[in-house]
Amino acid sequence: MRATAAASFVLARNDGPLLPLDRSALRRVAVLGPNAAVARTLGGGSATVFPPYTVSPLDGLRAALRSGVQVDHAIGVRSTDRLPPASMDLLRHPGASDPGVEVRFVAADGTVLGREHRTSATLTWLGSFGEDLPVSDVTAIEVHTRLRALETGTYLLGGSGLGHFRLAIDGAVAFDTTLGLPEGADPVEGMMRPPQQSVSAELDAGDEVTLVLHYQPQAAGGFGEADLAMVTFQLNVARQISEEEEFERAAALARNADVAIVLVGTTEEVESEGFDRDSLDLPGRQDELVRRIAEANPRTVVVVNSGAPVLLPWADEVPAVLLSWFPGQEFGNALAEVLLGDAEAGGRLPTTWPASAEGLPSTQPVDGVLAYDEGLFIGYRAYDRDEREPLYPFGHGLGYTTWEYVGIEASGDAAAGEDVAVRVRVRNTGNRRGREVCQVYASRPDGAVQRPPRWLVCSATVEADPGQEGTAEAAVSARSLAHWDVESHRWAVERGTYRLSAGRSSRDLRQSIEIIVDCER
Repeated sequence: MRATAAASFVLARNDGPLLPLDRSALRRVAVLGPNAAVARTLGGGSATVFPPYTVSPLDGLRAALRSGVQVDHAIGVRSTDRLPPASMDLLRHPGASDPGVEVRFVAADGTVLGREHRTSATLTWLGSFGEDLPVSDVTAIEVHTRLRALETGTYLLGGSGLGHFRLAIDGAVAFDTTLGLPEGADPVEGMMRPPQQSVSAELDAGDEVTLVLHYQPQAAGGFGEADLAMVTFQLNVARQISEEEEFERAAALARNADVAIVLVGTTEEVESEGFDRDSLDLPGRQDELVRRIAEANPRTVVVVNSGAPVLLPWADEVPAVLLSWFPGQEFGNALAEVLLGDAEAGGRLPTTWPASAEGLPSTQPVDGVLAYDEGLFIGYRAYDRDEREPLYPFGHGLGYTTWEYVGIEASGDAAAGEDVAVRVRVRNTGNRRGREVCQVYASRPDGAVQRPPRWLVCSATVEADPGQEGTAEAAVSARSLAHWDVESHRWAVERGTYRLSAGRSSRDLRQSIEIIVDCER
């Protein structure tokens, strides 16, 4: 999983080059941003599973650098105003010293039907609460834990979900309320951005209080009209922070570090299933944080932890940008390996990343209709047609070496319905072994059929040592050259000349060859 995560990262920018970092030259590293200690490793909604452990970027870098390198951390900004699930650093099982909570399943008469030790403050069950304990037998779930304050300050304590909540702090009821979604809301919002209730408590570092969150879920799980017994809710705890103070703290740590690594990204409130995104902006003041860190330290690496494109208005102001997507439970270890050069970021962009919001389609219906007007010109195809410059083009992705495209060969002219074998020769011109993703695009500029200026038809990878030449072999399928004939209601291939171009992205094509398709299917 670690190797898969590293192979998926896309190195979008690397001036200098700054990456990979020279481990021997590091004495102090600043790991900053809202996604540093608690990152997004999985998508929202049905993409959510519960791994046995998750390695945060902060923990992964600390483990990789170990003694001799001081790793400082500051959140800088919050990417959301919502209370997060409680960190296990703050919670201890009520009957032991282990991190976590005790979950009790309670019947209507108050009988405790079962108990679980959980190491997460986000709790979800489908169908049953375990063997021989169906959801229908349980009236309420109680979460028992001890909260130990790590720092002096004001703490917000609460719960999130759909149903009735009662929170007791040291035996005293702090709130007793019912939470629900507004009328017309998608039921997935009850998972991704459920309503919350909280109270504040002043705690000194080292103070310990007992918490009992009593939760009575909505009937049948409250998951819309689905015939699915689902229960999900959270115990929320967070220390209130002054964002300006956090800004200053992050900038100060960056200023005194050999390198600043800033982790920004989306939240489940803005990127998930169940609702559309209404903006590609990073939530909160994350753009401002990146700029302030870059001003404090010119050796700044920004890691973008999102599942889809976001706007990066500061992209040209930092030397390195790494796109990490939602990389799973080994995120932190994989990130450390890529930043330190033990692994190479192997991903290439499956989407176009826009430079601005100008020209993007809207997710807002007009008179109740949301028109899909792109036709063939989705993503990079529209950028090529309109001769617009994206921030990062489709297929883009850098590595830790450089490549020369030596030549391209094809198996010759073809009849419609036949695949065309393509071989792309490349040479590693850098100083370390690397992996190149050779992409082949087709074009038919003089055809009578409406087509994009170019479209991806195949790709293949090649690995080579410094100075070594390798050949990427792929097949252009007959289907990839076909178009849909609306009159005959079938796929057809237009006879004539097609140009095949190979390169590193849709905007970086280095070798071309022409083939002739000489008959229709």
